[in-house]
Amino acid sequence: MGMWIFLVAFYGLAKGAREGLKKKALQKNGVIEVLFFHTALSFIMTLPFSHNVFEISALYHLYVFIKSFSIFLAWILAFNSIKRMPISYYGILDTARMLFSTALALLFLGEQMTWPKGIGLAVVLLGLVLVNLGGEDDEKVKVKYLLMALASCLLNSFSGFMDKKLLVTGQIDSSQLQFWYMLYMTALYGAYILFKRVPISLKTVKTNYWIVILSALFVIADRALFIANEDPQSQVTIMTLLKQSSVLVTVLTGKLFFKEKHILKRSVCAAIVIAGICVATLL
Repeated sequence: MGMWIFLVAFYGLAKGAREGLKKKALQKNGVIEVLFFHTALSFIMTLPFSHNVFEISALYHLYVFIKSFSIFLAWILAFNSIKRMPISYYGILDTARMLFSTALALLFLGEQMTWPKGIGLAVVLLGLVLVNLGGEDDEKVKVKYLLMALASCLLNSFSGFMDKKLLVTGQIDSSQLQFWYMLYMTALYGAYILFKRVPISLKTVKTNYWIVILSALFVIADRALFIANEDPQSQVTIMTLLKQSSVLVTVLTGKLFFKEKHILKRSVCAAIVIAGICVATLL
């Protein structure tokens, strides 16, 4: 079993924790405020680990900018959805990226859909659907936020596809990608603030320590994912499944911090998700 599998599993667990941190941060500040300071702080945190960042071609700068712009849009959509819907609702919609990522990997990366992968994917989808079905009719969500979450999934899947496509070329490494990706993201959100004249409350931002925690976890998890993508043996189809280990943390976060209901049912469904991951990766 390759080290890349453990790195992606760690990313998945960190991803689950980040969903709760996003919602906590958004309780104190607006979406664009959180996004700008989150990306700016994350960029600063990448600096000590960056090397040879100016040794990439103009063409790869363009590729990284395209990836950054897709995430720039994806995060605006996702953070608006997270702010206005329960984590449980967002969790089920976020699983749509599995379908998008798998389709991209099969169509453009030449990966094969084996029986273990197919069965694992079906089991993971079953668990993630069941974990969010029923019992929450009192929490209505506007259709536009559901569509925004789905659009975010598509853009995130495209970004993940770009990661794999860029890092296996050897023309750019993980530290270079993370440096430029976060720099472009910070610039894009800064430009958005200036263009839209978004009001910024520095007093509130300074006390919103959730942004700091979110940024640190994001940088660490992203570095793990980029290193996994550099491994020529890593497969997007398997990585997509492993990322769904986030459901374990999401269930606990919903119970402990947001007092969500139906924790027993969700724990059972989380176990189904993990079983699907094991089928896809171990068989």
